[in-house]
Amino acid sequence: MAQTAALNGNQRHLRHQNLYLGALGVVYGDIGTSPLYTVKLCFIELGGVITHANVYGVLSLLTWALIVVVTLKYVSVIMRADNRGEGGILALTALALRAAIGRPKLRWWILAAGLLGASLFYGDGVITPAISVLSAVEGLNVATPLFGPYVIPITLALLVVLFAMQRRGSGMVGGLFGPILVIWFVVIGLLGLVEIVRQPGILWALDPMYGLALLFDHPLRGFFLLGAVVLVFTGCETLYADMGHFGRRPIRTDWLSFVFPALMLNYLGQGAMLLAHPNAVENPFYRLAPDWALYPMVVLAAVATVIASQAVIAGAFSMTRQAVQLGYLPRFQVRHTSEEEIGQIFVPRVNLMLFVAVVLLVLGFQSSDNLGAAYGIAVTGTMTLTTVLAMVYAIGVARWKPLPAILLFGFFLIVDLLFFSANMLKVVEGGWFPLAVGFTVFIIMSTWMQGRDRLAAQRARGALPLATFLETLKPGHPERVDGTAVFMTANPDLVPAALLHNLKHNKVLHERVVLMKIDTCDIPHVPDDQRLEVKNLNHNFHTVTVRYGFMDEPNIPRTLAQLRLMRLKFNLMETSFFIGREKILVSASTPRFWRWRKRLFIFLQATMINATEFFRIPSNRVVELGGQIEI
Repeated sequence: MAQTAALNGNQRHLRHQNLYLGALGVVYGDIGTSPLYTVKLCFIELGGVITHANVYGVLSLLTWALIVVVTLKYVSVIMRADNRGEGGILALTALALRAAIGRPKLRWWILAAGLLGASLFYGDGVITPAISVLSAVEGLNVATPLFGPYVIPITLALLVVLFAMQRRGSGMVGGLFGPILVIWFVVIGLLGLVEIVRQPGILWALDPMYGLALLFDHPLRGFFLLGAVVLVFTGCETLYADMGHFGRRPIRTDWLSFVFPALMLNYLGQGAMLLAHPNAVENPFYRLAPDWALYPMVVLAAVATVIASQAVIAGAFSMTRQAVQLGYLPRFQVRHTSEEEIGQIFVPRVNLMLFVAVVLLVLGFQSSDNLGAAYGIAVTGTMTLTTVLAMVYAIGVARWKPLPAILLFGFFLIVDLLFFSANMLKVVEGGWFPLAVGFTVFIIMSTWMQGRDRLAAQRARGALPLATFLETLKPGHPERVDGTAVFMTANPDLVPAALLHNLKHNKVLHERVVLMKIDTCDIPHVPDDQRLEVKNLNHNFHTVTVRYGFMDEPNIPRTLAQLRLMRLKFNLMETSFFIGREKILVSASTPRFWRWRKRLFIFLQATMINATEFFRIPSNRVVELGGQIEI
């Protein structure tokens, strides 16, 4: 008995260790590789001028940006807003929408904020692989300028490998992520510590007054500088988004006890290096390394940036799946790359679009210095919207006292808006790119949602109520044939068009008719005992509502097996699934839905995967019935 208890205790301890290590490898890759370029780009904004005031001021701003934005806002406050353990801006949007029940205008604004924040996340997902991998490879220039012509080709080769490996899934290298990031943080911390020991006076840079002095002594230059300071906390949204995978405690513990100290040691070390060797401003991160360690550092940095990029790409896949489940995007093909881990997925279309965008960025901007101008807008935009949604949730759902909540989130909002407005100054220099990506995704999401609403309204306008239809049925008329017919429908109170088409053309009804509705709830996972709602009607008609969370995987055959427990048995070989396939036409009479958006909706509808594949319905049991409808 004691041995069993000890074994269980060891297993729990090992599981906890894996959570902490996994969180380190997945969550902190992006923010952990920021030292590669942050200090360098800050001094580019200062014209490359190395003075005592500039170095102390920059380090002070970087330190307090990490403390206020990451430690206080995300780690201490935002991570409290979890949707049954899940985080991320779409999960937060689902929570905030609960405050808008019966208030359609507020609901529209909350939904718009959530969709815009999610759209900007894709803009971040495009830039992170480009700037991270490019900045790592640029370390070769520090060793010798002979590598200069090969930086772009090497970067592109690494990106090709990175995106090609996505179809195999992150599981094959997932076990390496944590240990490699441990090595990374230990190495960058030690490199910084060596310089701090040589110049311990650099620790005075932790005083926030140095940062404030740099901002207020030269307000315009300081405002531009904030656009580069943003780079210190890129990836902080990942802390919140990945909360469902690892839990709040491992993420917080990793940050406070390991990641934050390692980052601070490296940043302070870079500052000490600049005071001693001002010419190191061209690349202070790699100048920390001794000559013999330069090439190993480039290799380690390249691996670390690939890990950081992998995490962002996986986050884009996860965001896409959530958006599809919640009805914000059309159905995409989602491949599962692991039989054990449901979260390991591959979305081919998103992977291809990200790859093309990242390659265009590298070829267009050519260096991490130029890409720094494009970075920041998407990050700070998402951060700002996260703050607004968290405040709505805190006051409207969690029932925080309004005054303390407004003061706290108002402070965070002021900080977010300062960083966002500073980055807006870089729109012409390259900031337009993530904004264009985010705007495009937002147009797609909003058009899809509005089109679905219009389509549902148009279907309901000419539909026959199910109760009325059942009253017209008589024994023997129409003729009933053996078997079960399942009609997929968005509204089980109305007769599906596919049922009427089948009755019109074949003149028969199946012995048993099931109207099945798929309902996605605003929680990540629906318990099995709440999954199904069955209503038995006259004439052997039944309505079945199947509920999934936005992180659940729809699986109709598994649902049919569950229905057996509710005394509604299915023989799959005697069951036919009827699905309507409509041709959508453009109508000139639909108000407030422009013609170009109608055509975009029709294009999205035509390119999405069919319901058979998405819901895992056996294709040999499916009957598709066509029709046409105008929007």
